[in-house]
Amino acid sequence: MKLSIASYLKPFILILTFALLFSCGDKATKAEENSILKVSVYQVEKTATNTLFEVSGTVEAEKNANISTRLMGEVLKVSVKIGDKVRQGDLLLSINSADLKAKKAQVKAQISQANSAFINAKKDYERFTQLFKEKSATQKELDNITTNFEQAKAGLEAAKQMQNEVGANLAYADIKAPFDGIITGKFINNGDLANPGIPLLSMENNSNYLVKTYVNENQIGQIKNGDKVHVVIKSSNQQLMGIVSEISISSKDSGGLYLVKIKLSKPE
Repeated sequence: MKLSIASYLKPFILILTFALLFSCGDKATKAEENSILKVSVYQVEKTATNTLFEVSGTVEAEKNANISTRLMGEVLKVSVKIGDKVRQGDLLLSINSADLKAKKAQVKAQISQANSAFINAKKDYERFTQLFKEKSATQKELDNITTNFEQAKAGLEAAKQMQNEVGANLAYADIKAPFDGIITGKFINNGDLANPGIPLLSMENNSNYLVKTYVNENQIGQIKNGDKVHVVIKSSNQQLMGIVSEISISSKDSGGLYLVKIKLSKPE
C-alpha cells in the first residue's frame, strides 16, 4: 500500500519505533514481517521494568476524502492531476449537466403555474370562508373550495421541493475541493461516465498526520488517550513525537484487535 505524505515525513515511512508512557504490559509480540510500519511500544516508569511490543501500523493524513458525485453523466473535464495542490472551492472536475439544466427550466415554469394556481385558490378560499360566515355559501361549497386550496398549496410546495432537488444535483456537476490539500488519487478521465457514489478523486490535507495501528486485548489495557509517543524512524534514526488521540473500545469488526490512532507532531 502506498503512502502519500508531506515532504517532511517522506523519509520516515519505512520503520517506526513508538515509546508510550503507560502501565506495565506483556512481553514483546512481533509484528508481521510484511507490515508497512513496525511500531515498538514500551513503558518508561521509575518503579517498573520496561516492556516492549511491536505492532504494524500505517501513516495517513488526519483529514482526507474520497470525492464522488450524486450525478450520473459524462465527465467533461478533469482539471487536476495527482500531486496537484488545491485550495478549498477550487474546481476539480465538471460533469455534463445539460439534462438537469433543461429540467431546471421546466421546474421554473411549473413553479410559476403552481404559484398562480395557489394565489387564485387562496382568494377563493378567503372569499368563501367569509360567505359561509354570512350564510351565503353552503358547507359543501366551502369544503370544495378548501380542498382546492389545499391541493394548490401542496402543488406549489412539491414544485419548490423539485426545484431544490434539481439545484442540489446541479451542485454535483461542478465538483469543488472541500478543503485545502493535495490530490492523491485520480480514478476517472475526460469522457468517462461518472456514477453516483463511485470515487472520482481522492485528496488529503497535509498539515497533520496520524499513525493507525492495531493492538491485542492484553496490550489495549496498557494504552490511554493522551499518552505521549516517542517515534523513532529506524532507517534514518530520525525522531518525531506523537500523542494517542483515539482508542477503539470494540474489536468486533477487526478480528479481535483494537484500533489505536496516534497523532504525529511536525518536526522542529
